[in-house]
Amino acid sequence: NTSVGVDLGIKNFAILSNGKVFENQKHLTKKLKQLRIEQRKLQRCKKGSKNREKQRIKLAIVHEKVANQRKDFLHKLSKKLIEKFDCVCIEDLNMKALSQVLNFGKSVMDNGWGMFVNFLDYKSKEVGKKLVKVGKYFASSQICSNCGYKNKEVKDLSIRQWKCPNCKVVHDRDINAAINIRNEGMRIVLG
Repeated sequence: NTSVGVDLGIKNFAILSNGKVFENQKHLTKKLKQLRIEQRKLQRCKKGSKNREKQRIKLAIVHEKVANQRKDFLHKLSKKLIEKFDCVCIEDLNMKALSQVLNFGKSVMDNGWGMFVNFLDYKSKEVGKKLVKVGKYFASSQICSNCGYKNKEVKDLSIRQWKCPNCKVVHDRDINAAINIRNEGMRIVLG
């Protein structure tokens, strides 16, 4: 059976254990300027007027477009993963805590990771495939996927590549994490 590990990130939306990278779409960031303009226009309108109601609807349409673009991307990606792989292994992340830490709030919420995991969950159940959630405290980025050595120096998020002091293999942080998530997920399934 085919299996894949998925590492979710801020710079790239998802990195698969086979090396495939899905870019972060940044739907909200792209529409932020237009949202500011429409919001400013709404604030200038007199409360209770017909023009204010029209402007409120214009603003709501922009918000809805952002939400629809995000949903469309997440649906397509989750469907692609479930169709291609029998088992998808993913980190069980606490979205609320992540959005409050290190000022990542807007970018974490713009990604829609929670919605993505929900889509993967129900789509995998529909077709009888497995979605495995690896614990949030599993050190996926720190463990060498080649020899199993745990490098505590990799806790620093600025380190994007590192060389294992034990087996001398150079790792990309995200791909290594995705491989470790897949390995841990398969251990859970087969365990």
